Amino acid sequence: MREIEQIYHNNFGIAFYWKQNSQTIHDKVQLVFKETGFYFTIPELNHFCDLIEDSLIENACCEACEMKYSCHKFLLKTPCNSIDLAVNMTELKSIKDLVEGSLFKIELDEYIYGSGMN
Repeated sequence: MREIEQIYHNNFGIAFYWKQNSQTIHDKVQLVFKETGFYFTIPELNHFCDLIEDSLIENACCEACEMKYSCHKFLLKTPCNSIDLAVNMTELKSIKDLVEGSLFKIELDEYIYGSGMN
């Protein structure tokens, strides 16, 4: 089994870097949730974050609904042009947390171990 360096996780999924020969590969982030895995660059992960936000705005009709987030699924676009995901609002919010938490941790680490070092 290959080694990983965890970036962030929640009850829905995990984001991590792969390791090769004990060296962490920071070029891409492996994002795994709902039996699905994506291997994104940081710009692609940021784009996915934007697509999630767009989807939240577009599908905000659940606020007044008595079924509140549990009745239907809709398509969530991904940075992979040929792949969309069928998710409900609860899943979308979990994916949003996973992606935003991962990006926050990546940016924090870049600051602490990069430009923030004296």
